Amino acid sequence: MATISEKDIEEIITYLEKSIMNLTKQTLENFETGGEFQDTRKFLENQFEIRLENLLIAKNSSTHHLESGMKNRIIQRKQKIFEKISKQYRI
Repeated sequence: MATISEKDIEEIITYLEKSIMNLTKQTLENFETGGEFQDTRKFLENQFEIRLENLLIAKNSSTHHLESGMKNRIIQRKQKIFEKISKQYRI
């Protein structure tokens, strides 16, 4: 497994934020037109985790191989992203 740099993590998190914000918008638009998501937040959080792991795999790494400081940074940014989503979309 490759070592992930701080710059790589920042790029991944920035990409994830944009991706999850777009997914939130699309999900809520579909929900309003008859889509059936019982727990939108849980769905979005699962998508965040799946996409994070896929991005790390693309860089020959995994969440299991990250240093604890990097994991904490990801967790903190994830919380901020979902706070922003909660305020913006009230979910």
